Amino acid sequence: MPASTSAAPHPHPLAAAARLVMLALVAILTLFATRDVTQLWWIALLAVAGLPSLLAPQHRLIGPLSRVAEVVVLGLAASQVAAVASIGGTVDGLGASAVLPYLAVPVTVTALRRRFSEGAALLAVTAATLLVGGALTEVGGERQLGQLGYLAVCAQWLILAALGLYAAGTLQKVMAVRGEGKPQPYAEATRLLTQLRTVARQLPGATLDPGGISEHLLEELRTVARADRGAVLSASGGGRLVVLAQAGLDRVDWETTLDADSAIADAWASQQAQTAARSQSRSHRGGDVSALIVPLVAGVRTVGLVVLEADAAQAYPPPVVSRVTALTRPAALRLEAALLFDEVRSLATNEERQRLAREIHDGVAQELVMVGYGIDNALATVFDDADETAEALRTLRGEVTRVITELRLSLFELRSEVDRQGGLAAAIAEYARTVGASGGLRVHLSLDESTARLPAATEAELLRIAQEAVTNARKHAGASNLWVTCEVDPPYAQIEVSDDGQGMADQRPDGRYGLAIMAERAERIRGRLEIRPRQPSGTTVAVVLGTSPRRDNLRGSAAAEGE
Repeated sequence: MPASTSAAPHPHPLAAAARLVMLALVAILTLFATRDVTQLWWIALLAVAGLPSLLAPQHRLIGPLSRVAEVVVLGLAASQVAAVASIGGTVDGLGASAVLPYLAVPVTVTALRRRFSEGAALLAVTAATLLVGGALTEVGGERQLGQLGYLAVCAQWLILAALGLYAAGTLQKVMAVRGEGKPQPYAEATRLLTQLRTVARQLPGATLDPGGISEHLLEELRTVARADRGAVLSASGGGRLVVLAQAGLDRVDWETTLDADSAIADAWASQQAQTAARSQSRSHRGGDVSALIVPLVAGVRTVGLVVLEADAAQAYPPPVVSRVTALTRPAALRLEAALLFDEVRSLATNEERQRLAREIHDGVAQELVMVGYGIDNALATVFDDADETAEALRTLRGEVTRVITELRLSLFELRSEVDRQGGLAAAIAEYARTVGASGGLRVHLSLDESTARLPAATEAELLRIAQEAVTNARKHAGASNLWVTCEVDPPYAQIEVSDDGQGMADQRPDGRYGLAIMAERAERIRGRLEIRPRQPSGTTVAVVLGTSPRRDNLRGSAAAEGE
């Protein structure tokens, strides 16, 4: 069965109920106006004309054609019912008002589907049909089109329908404007980060380093103003400033406290350039000094200060201050962008730094402590038992070799990344072979990767999970064999690492900590981490992302065979 047929929308219960209620209302009004049961065939014809629109509301042709048929039948029915009602005694074609309320059905459908141009076209077709029907229908030898009551009723319902359609369109525009005004953090973040990447590539040196931008600014300022010393300062929290860059022959101990009585504090608080006849450093040796402090203001926020000093009196008259200020205005925005980028980069790497710090503390640091204890024991026995000391030193040498191997593998893990040409499977295979060779493990690889690629961030997380699983097997399982399976068919992926070691029961606490890290990474990419015992011995760690399309195909084939 074609996908389009299986996905065809069913009639909405509320839409069907509303249509039935309106048909029933129009039928009752028609009976009251004409007292003629035969006129109900128009109501039946309206129901038949509207049935395709009800059953296939999303179809590009059936829906609009069905609604056009509805309004054509409606116009003819209104003129006929008005004529019969007039013959029965009703004045001047007012009986059309018994049928015309149904006009709300097709117009409302177009408004709900945001097809306002179609709604306007339906009103035009209705008006034309009413005019044609009125011109063809005679009442008492007079064309019904000449009856004021008929024209008034038709105009009334057409105007009401047009006003409803206009109100729906206006409301839709208001809601759209409000929707645009709502915060969309991810869309905005994507837009800003894309712009940041583009701009960063266009900058000199393709960098957003606060120190580099500050040094470049000082070099520019020294071309327009004398500066025997200079610095760019930025806030670091706690009411203090940090030095981003310095210029001059000697390093200067600048005043970095914002609550001190200094021109630096005044410039920061007032956001105005300040001049002073004394140095803004704590280490100045005396003599004539001129100081110029210019705040770097981006919008309403002070992001830093530029401090220039010259060993001369009155070195910064107003024209020089103006030239310096003209250079610092655009520099403030550049520096703010660099500081924000640096903050974003720190947030992005902070979690990984904490993980590395915990691993070093719980791994290499503990191993070095044990080596230190071994050295102490060897020193204690060096004069009493030379043989015991020699054996202890040989053991220590082996421990040092093992720690160095661990460090090298840790560095290899940090350098490992998914090559955009080689793919995830190749990166996992390279790591497994390297670790297996260093740990004396026989590595068995099963790689099945399609040409399509997962997102780079997802591939990076899967690689880290695989690395952690392989490292746990080498360090804690005491295994001889390692089986690594990698199946990638985006958006599906499954990485499985099995060993024939001692299993999970006797693992060290830091091994369990590694499992917690893997679980966090899997959750971050909406994957599932599975840890299960392997028969007859060992452990299997698997991370699964999405659902295998092959498995779905097999299920579909089995279902088809069952049918």
